[in-house]
Amino acid sequence: MKPATSVPLTYLLVDGHSVIHAWPELKREHRVASRRHLARTELLKRLRNLQDMSGMQVVVVFDGARQGTNEEREPQGLQIIFADSGTTADTIIERLVAKYIPERPMRVVSADGMVRETILSLGAEWFSPEMLRSLCDGAETSMRARLA
Repeated sequence: MKPATSVPLTYLLVDGHSVIHAWPELKREHRVASRRHLARTELLKRLRNLQDMSGMQVVVVFDGARQGTNEEREPQGLQIIFADSGTTADTIIERLVAKYIPERPMRVVSADGMVRETILSLGAEWFSPEMLRSLCDGAETSMRARLA
């Protein structure tokens, strides 16, 4: 009998603003400065549900306006990275894929065609924001079924 091999954890890297601008309900909230936080909060809620139901580690990267890259980790939850004002979420995502693709499966969600080409050439999988919505919808349906 063969010994069990552990499968490396799949990472899902999400360009947060790319998704916010692609999902109409989030884009609507984001247009109003006093409501921008609601768009981010709703996206993070949906991504937590996806992570809980899929077993993937979700890393969300947002373009930032602050000095220095800032990272938050929720206990047993999402990893959230805010790029500094001189770096884009795209750059951080591409660097993470280049660094970690030899060690673990990587999936990237972005509407940016150049990001798609770069991460595919590095060996990662690419999902559109619409494909992410479908994954989130499926995870939420599964979660409701489990609770029923």
